[in-house]
Amino acid sequence: MKKIILLYTLLIFSISTMNAQGKKKGILFGNDKLVTQFHTIDELQELNKGKLIELYLERTREIFVVLPYLSLSNKPGTSLSDIGIKEDSDNLKIVEKNNEIADRAFEYTTNTIKELTPYSDTDKIIWTILYLEEMIKKMRLGANGNI
Repeated sequence: MKKIILLYTLLIFSISTMNAQGKKKGILFGNDKLVTQFHTIDELQELNKGKLIELYLERTREIFVVLPYLSLSNKPGTSLSDIGIKEDSDNLKIVEKNNEIADRAFEYTTNTIKELTPYSDTDKIIWTILYLEEMIKKMRLGANGNI
């Protein structure tokens, strides 16, 4: 039994160590905060208001996350070193602090959207989602026009 507990403990320690090492420092933003699907007006009109609000939040989150870094990169997984910026403690702190602040700000935005958007007309929510999706598409195209 002690061997099993010891092996289990070592396994958990190994996995947590690999996860810590696997996270690349200085990443501007990752895929996990990006929209994975865009919609047509017909698709959106078939959804209920609750689902539309979820889509609205997802699109707002991507804009919150990517916009501050847009002049540096529009590609997820880009690190400071990838774009020629030294990954010293000061620059890493800047990225980390910005990401923390963006997460907190998005929490407040989420609360606002969840509390007030249900009072909006469904057509206005759909229009806003389509508008945000167009902004995201343009952000992803970048200065060179390549996705």
